[in-house]
This record gives sequence, structure tokens and C-alpha cells, in this order.
Amino acid sequence: MLFGLLTAGCTSTMLGGGKDVDQGIVTSTVAPTPPAPDAEAQSDALTVRNAVSSADLSTLDGAPLAWANADTGSRGAISAVTEDSQQGQVCRKFTTTRESFDGISLYQGRACMVAPGTWQMTAFAPS
Repeated sequence: MLFGLLTAGCTSTMLGGGKDVDQGIVTSTVAPTPPAPDAEAQSDALTVRNAVSSADLSTLDGAPLAWANADTGSRGAISAVTEDSQQGQVCRKFTTTRESFDGISLYQGRACMVAPGTWQMTAFAPS
């Protein structure tokens, strides 16, 4: 027992014992790297954008607009398409389902005409 007490004192002294610890070193965390864009989701967004931008809203009359992406195997139905014009820029807001190998998701999106015949997806995210 006496040996245990003697060696315990030596061990704490040999490991620093707390008094020789440098308290001046400060570390910080590194911000996490944002995830890489999902190539399949981007490809599906382009397919949806093309369907939304080419749709004749007067003939849809509230009916869903089907879309399918042969490159990814995803498909879905676009609904609730509304068109508005702000500062001369025509935009279409919509809701779509996205059925893929990952499962089924509901997305909210917005596509705007940036030049005659050229549309850009300004929002496309799961809701």
C-alpha cells in the first residue's frame, strides 16, 4: 500500500501535475465545408425548370404537369403554378413532387425569365 502511494505521487508529477500546463494556447473549430451540390437534384431542377417554363398555363387549368428525367430516373408532378411579373421580370412559382431512388419529396420552386426564351431557376428546395 505504501508503494502505491509513493508511485502515485511520482506519476502525477511526471505527467505534468497541472502546474506546468500551458493555458495560453487557444484553439478554435474550422467551419464545416458545405456539402457538394447533388448532381441528380440539379439535373432534376433543370428538367422541372424546362417543364415549368414551357407550360401553357391557360391550358393547365389547375391540372398537374408531369415531368420525368431520363438521366436520373426521377419523376414527379408539378402543381400550383402561378405566374407573376415584378419589375418587368416574369416568374413562375410552383410546387412539385420528386420521386427518386431516395424516396418521395415535396419541393417548392421559382423560375424566372432572365432574357427572352431564357429561364433561370431562382429557388428549388425541399419544403
